[in-house]
Amino acid sequence: MRTSNPALTERIFAKERANTSTEVMTIQGTKYKTLTMLALVLLGAIYTWRLAFMGSPAVNTWMIVGGVGGFITALITIFSPRSAHITAPIYSVLEGLLLGGLSAFMAAQFGLGIITQAVGLTFATFFFMLLLYRSGTIKVTAKFRMAIFAATGAIALMYFVSFILSLFGVPIGFIHDGGIISIVISLVIIGVAALNLTLDFDFIEKGVNQGAPKYMEWYGAFGLMVTLIWLYIEFLRLLTMLSSRNK
Repeated sequence: MRTSNPALTERIFAKERANTSTEVMTIQGTKYKTLTMLALVLLGAIYTWRLAFMGSPAVNTWMIVGGVGGFITALITIFSPRSAHITAPIYSVLEGLLLGGLSAFMAAQFGLGIITQAVGLTFATFFFMLLLYRSGTIKVTAKFRMAIFAATGAIALMYFVSFILSLFGVPIGFIHDGGIISIVISLVIIGVAALNLTLDFDFIEKGVNQGAPKYMEWYGAFGLMVTLIWLYIEFLRLLTMLSSRNK
C-alpha cells in the first residue's frame, strides 16, 4: 500500500495499528477532519490576503512564518501521527498564511480571476479524481503506485535542483519562463498531482478497512491536504504563465 505522498505510507498504518483503541478510523470522520482543515486554511489565507491588499509589509513576514512553520509542522506530523489532532490544524493555518499572501500577490498582478480559476480547477480535479476512483475507472495497483511514486520523486528532484541552481544565479529557464515547454511541464506536474489524489483515497480507504486508530483520521486528512495544496499551487503557476503570455 505504497503512495508517493510522503505523509501517507504503509509504514505509518502498520506502526499505528498496534496502538488501535476501541475507536477506529472512519471515512466519515476523515471527511469532517478534511473539511475542518480546509476551513482553517481559508482563515489563514484571509488574514494574509487582507494584509497584502492593505499594503502592510508584515505580509512578507507572515508568509515566511507560514511556509517555514508549515514545513516543520508537516515533518512533526509525519514522524508523530499521534499528534496529528494538534499539528494538522496548525499546519492548515500556517499553509493558509503562505497561500493567502501568494494568492494576493498573483491577484494584484494578473487579476482576481486567476485565483477563482485556480481554486475552481483544484476542487474540480479533486471531485473528478474521486469519481474516477469510486467508479473503479482508475484502479490503484502496485505498478500504478510505483509509477506515480517515481514521477513524483522526479518532480521533487527537478524542483530541488532548480532551487539549488537559482541560489547560484543559474535559473533553469525552461521550467519557469512561460514558454511552451514550461507549460507542458506544468501540465504534466498537475497530472501527476491529480493522480496522487487517487493514491490518497486508496490509502485512506485501506486504513479504514484495516481498523486504524481514530486519531489517524486527522493524519489521513493531513495527507490529503498536502496533495490539495500542491495541486492549487501548480494550477496557480500554470495560470500565471498563461496570463503572462496573453499580455
